[in-house]
Amino acid sequence: NTVEFTGALHATLVKQVRLKNPSKKTLIYNAVLVGRDAADFSLAKGSTVTIAPKKQASINVEFTIRFLRPAEAVLLLISNRIDGTDAATLTFALKSEVKHIEPAGVMRCKSPCYEL
Repeated sequence: NTVEFTGALHATLVKQVRLKNPSKKTLIYNAVLVGRDAADFSLAKGSTVTIAPKKQASINVEFTIRFLRPAEAVLLLISNRIDGTDAATLTFALKSEVKHIEPAGVMRCKSPCYEL
């Protein structure tokens, strides 16, 4: 699965990854961000997600677009054993794209076109 962050340069975007627990036992995941641009992404509510039986939970991933080039990272959700329950490791690709650039301001300059 891929989570795409698209917006203006310097915009801060938050995306939600929703997780479902179909089992009858509580699942706990530890979230880790890895990859080339992992430092540019953050987990707003911490790196541990607990999902009650037959319920769902979400994890918020925050990203500020700092560069024109696309940023890439991977969100790993690693199961933390509780009561002998071990769930599969989940992976999500995180990618960014700059859709437009908003000017930060306008600066006027006056200079001659040509001087000897």
